[in-house]
Amino acid sequence: MAQEPVTVWRRAERGARGPLPAHSRADLTAVAVELADRGGLSAVSMRQVAKELGTGQASLYRYVSGREDLLDLMTDAVAGEIDLDVPLHGDPVADLVALAARAKAAHLRHPWLPDIPPEPLRLGPRSVDYLEYALRAMASVRLPGRTKMEIVALMSALVAQFARAEIQGGRATTGRQAAQAAYLSQTASQGDHPHVAAVMADQHGEAPTADPQQLFERTMHRVLTGLVVDDITAADVEDVAPGEDVETQREGGGHTR
Repeated sequence: MAQEPVTVWRRAERGARGPLPAHSRADLTAVAVELADRGGLSAVSMRQVAKELGTGQASLYRYVSGREDLLDLMTDAVAGEIDLDVPLHGDPVADLVALAARAKAAHLRHPWLPDIPPEPLRLGPRSVDYLEYALRAMASVRLPGRTKMEIVALMSALVAQFARAEIQGGRATTGRQAAQAAYLSQTASQGDHPHVAAVMADQHGEAPTADPQQLFERTMHRVLTGLVVDDITAADVEDVAPGEDVETQREGGGHTR
C-alpha cells in the first residue's frame, strides 16, 4: 500500500531515537531565506543549504524530505513576519486592505516570494494564523465560508501580483518608461483609439506614474468592496421582490412574503 503523503508540518522534527541533531528546521529555513534574498529562488537548493551550514547534503534529509519542504518552511517563515497583533476595527474592507498592505510589504522584503509555485493549501502554522486573522476580519459578513476563502485567495493573488509589478517596475530604466509613455500618447492621438485618448486626456497634468502603494490600496479597496457583502446588503438582495430593485425595497420598507 502506498504511503499517504504527509506535509512537513505533520512530521516530527527529530526521531525519538538517535543522537541529538546538529541543526534544526529553523536553521535550514533561515539559511534558505538568506540564500533566496541574495540570489533569488533559484539559489536555494539542498546542496547549497548544506554547504552554508557546513554539513553534507544527505544530512538535511533528517529534517526535510526535499526542496518542496524548504519552500513550505520559507513561505511560512515570511508569513510570520506579517503583524497579526494589529487590532481589527470592525470594517471588513478596511481591515483586509490594511492586512494586504502588510503582506505586500513582506513580499517586497523578500522579492523571491512571488516566484514560489502557487498551491491552494501551501499553509504552515503561521500561514494558518494569517488565514484566521483574515477570516476574523470578515466575521460580521454574512457570506458562505467557501466565498470567504475565495476572497482571501484572491486578495493573496493580488498582493503577489502587485508586489511582482513593483519589484519589476523598480528594475525598469526611467528612459524606457518614458519611451513607453511617449508611444502610448502618440498612438492615442491618432484617432483610432478614442477611449484610450479620453483617458489620457483625463490624466493630463497628473504625475505620469501613480504612487505604487496608493495604487495598490485603492485597487484592493475597490476589489474587496465588490466582494465583501455585508449583512444589510445581503439581506436586501434576498428580500427584493421580483421586478423590484434594492433601493425601491428599502424606501418602501420591504414587502410581505
